[in-house]
Amino acid sequence: MAYIDYYQILGVDKSASQDDIKKAYRKLARKYHPDLNPNDPSAKDKFQQINEANEVLSDPEKRKKYDEYGEHWKHADEFEAQKKARQQAGGFGGGGHGFGGFGGAGQGFTDGDGSYWYSSDGDGFSGGNASGFSDFFESMFGQRGRGQGSNAGFRGQDFNAELHLSLRDAAQTHKQILTVNGKQVRITIPAGVADGQVIKLKGYGGEGVNGGPAGDLYITFVIAEDPVFKRLGDDLYVDVEVDLYTAVLGGEKLIDTLDGKVKLKIKPETQNGTKVRLKGKGFPVYKKEGQFGDLIVTYSVKIPTNLTDKQKELFRQLQSMN
Repeated sequence: MAYIDYYQILGVDKSASQDDIKKAYRKLARKYHPDLNPNDPSAKDKFQQINEANEVLSDPEKRKKYDEYGEHWKHADEFEAQKKARQQAGGFGGGGHGFGGFGGAGQGFTDGDGSYWYSSDGDGFSGGNASGFSDFFESMFGQRGRGQGSNAGFRGQDFNAELHLSLRDAAQTHKQILTVNGKQVRITIPAGVADGQVIKLKGYGGEGVNGGPAGDLYITFVIAEDPVFKRLGDDLYVDVEVDLYTAVLGGEKLIDTLDGKVKLKIKPETQNGTKVRLKGKGFPVYKKEGQFGDLIVTYSVKIPTNLTDKQKELFRQLQSMN
């Protein structure tokens, strides 16, 4: 497995705070979203890498494992369990300086804190990156661990999947079927999920080894931009065009919301850029049934064009009166 530098993908330092990581992810996710780059085939791969990096670095526990074990961070629990078992048994091979007890094909090394690395070609490692890592565990505890007397089971691999939704889909609790690793998974999506949000389905990942538990399935929601509404948190924003005469004299305007149309009363002398907040007409709050954000309406006053000579004269008269 090739080493992937998640920090480099997000463009942050290893000392970056969680807030720095969140800001970097959101900026890159918007930039490389496939829906915004329909003519760039590389955008989808880049977007997936960004999501993968964020999934790991935004989770303090996963980030700690990644910092310590590099590309083998998913096996950290297995490695720690093996390390603990070895310590309780007094170590391998009379102190862990040789590996003849497992066929003699490789060589083991210990570091200052007692960690044990294994190389299938006899080379040492630095920084916690060991290229025969999976083979090491399989040879010790898997089907190839013959004659070692260990039936330890290991947790299966975690799977990652993306689920693309429209804004209006994300506003409704509904069911969908995903195909992951050749299997269909039926899930209920609660209203209010956010773009980039990740949920975990326990036990829906890869099968465990030697009777170990299955891994988990992590689903990242990708919500496309809506042509009408802009979402910020649980609030929705919409621009509404108002003709000059209604803006000056007042009147009514029928506008769209997520749950239908509403009629707004426009005050006389309404200025361009005026904002109106409609309470409870925004986006549903995630997993809080019956709670909604607000809809913020911004009026855009449209200046009339193609005026007749008579209409222009009337405007001149108004101008002269002022």
